[in-house]
Amino acid sequence: MAHETKAVESLNPIPDTVWPSPSAMLVPKRQPSISIEQGLDKRLKAMQARFTGGLSPIALASAYSDWALHLTASPGKQLELLEKAVKKTMRFANYASGCARDAKSGATCITPLPQDNRFQGEHWQNWPFNVMSQAFLLNQQWWHNATTDVEGVTRQHEDVVTFTARQILDVFSPSNFPLTNPEVLAKTMAQGGMNLMRGWQNFIEDTTRANAGQKPVGAEAFAVGRNLATTPGKVVFRNRLIELIQYAPTTETVRPEPILIVPAWIMKYYILDLSQQNSLVRYLTAQGFTVFMISWKNPDAEDRDLGMDDYLSYGIRDAVSVIDTITKGQKIHAMGYCLGGTLLSIAAATMARDGDARLKTLTLLAAQVDFTEAGELTLFINDSQLAYLEDMMWDKGYLDSTQMAGAFQLLRSNDLIWSRVIHDYLMGERSEMTDLMAWNTDATRMPYRMHSEYLRSLFLKNDLAEGRYLVGDRPVAISDIRVPVFMVGTERDHVAPWHSVYKFNLLSDTDVTFVLTSGGHNAGIVSEPDHPHRHFRLHSKSKDAPYKDPDSWLAETAPIDGSWWPALAAWLEKISGKPVKPPQMGATGHAPLCDAPGTYVMQQ
Repeated sequence: MAHETKAVESLNPIPDTVWPSPSAMLVPKRQPSISIEQGLDKRLKAMQARFTGGLSPIALASAYSDWALHLTASPGKQLELLEKAVKKTMRFANYASGCARDAKSGATCITPLPQDNRFQGEHWQNWPFNVMSQAFLLNQQWWHNATTDVEGVTRQHEDVVTFTARQILDVFSPSNFPLTNPEVLAKTMAQGGMNLMRGWQNFIEDTTRANAGQKPVGAEAFAVGRNLATTPGKVVFRNRLIELIQYAPTTETVRPEPILIVPAWIMKYYILDLSQQNSLVRYLTAQGFTVFMISWKNPDAEDRDLGMDDYLSYGIRDAVSVIDTITKGQKIHAMGYCLGGTLLSIAAATMARDGDARLKTLTLLAAQVDFTEAGELTLFINDSQLAYLEDMMWDKGYLDSTQMAGAFQLLRSNDLIWSRVIHDYLMGERSEMTDLMAWNTDATRMPYRMHSEYLRSLFLKNDLAEGRYLVGDRPVAISDIRVPVFMVGTERDHVAPWHSVYKFNLLSDTDVTFVLTSGGHNAGIVSEPDHPHRHFRLHSKSKDAPYKDPDSWLAETAPIDGSWWPALAAWLEKISGKPVKPPQMGATGHAPLCDAPGTYVMQQ
């Protein structure tokens, strides 16, 4: 740790009024003392959480009680549901009798939702499988009607009940069973059941690997430093929380303003530096930019009391100071992805509040500052659930990566759970592992204190959007940010829905360029220029322009074929100064410590 102490001491001093001061950063903090009775409660709940997947049974029971009691007290809603049930039954009976005479005789009773691809195959149009799928979809639709629009039920409880009902129904989808899935039956007949034999072997192999804490099949083909995160660079700074990577220039001259990328700490940083062909870092260096990247440490039990202030101060503060030294005072193009973008927004608001003018621009990739419409993740955010989650984390000092992965899989169970069951275990096939899939298996932990603060202050209370979020004992406001902003939302984002990302326009008082790109939370950001079938929408708004709601913006903004990366590069170039000689790798007091990708990214 000799390098770390020297690096911290060599930083340019920053006023304490700007940043919080985590004085015990280099000394592990002690766990606050609790009574024996409190400890008993926490440990019991932690034990329960192992069986419930981290979901609070009390929070779930509260939601169902709210729904059931209000439905019981609503005879009109009950009559409406009875009427819908009778109409659906009659419609289904007519359809089924028609199919008995001619399997493809008439129009279907119900059409699946656009994102539901379970019953689109040709085999599903034949009797009796078309009847099975229609019965399932009608039943699913009735339960949606039953769990929504019950007068008096709180919005979150309604969402929880609807979500849970959908998850339960999805378990019993006819596509999930070999005898009711015509595609599985056809393959079983053609291969004499060998697909089921291979599927059983796949299941045993996956279960064995999961129990042993090993990565999925095929992930071994990808390794950090070998074919992932291979952009040349040096680690020029390290403290207890971050390594700062400076990437080697690839052009004779560069724009004077460097780029600092702040990734999310929920996963490893190299989603933005995957393979050579789809690395955003490599692309930006090729466009003549000096790029720095934060690589977060994978926290363990000793880091249980690292909080948001620590991530802010020893993450962004130290990185900005080191870059300021290396580039000799050049202003910085700051770029944040997902949670890193939220943290960067807090840092930018703090710097603007206190007159720190070291940022040139702000780029936010699938990042939220307002959490009132933060998607289905908010299903797990209320006081009861957070108390349960905090007790679960208290036991270990962190939130385990497998628990986070399970929550994200539930949000897209058809795509991430049941489609895999069908493909890998019933069809007996294996999907080819990709660099993005391999990265997705390389999850990190979340410190107890930071995760609790993040969920309570931002998701639950929405303090940042409402001007109550404190940095250095004073609140910060997004409206204080005056540098130009480039924002990216993705069309199918289940983590940071683009309508939520768009809300930055309501809170800001600066020029904003908003991009909506095809793809999801990860694939939409990893959208290299040669990637096929990509499109995006882009519109720039000056700070004095009137607000336009997201749906109107979408209707009026035409799609553009291709990747949004060149648009970002052009935007940065327009705001940057004339090209200069690249800065040296590191500087006095920040000599390179090791080659990129560094050591923190290797931590498991």
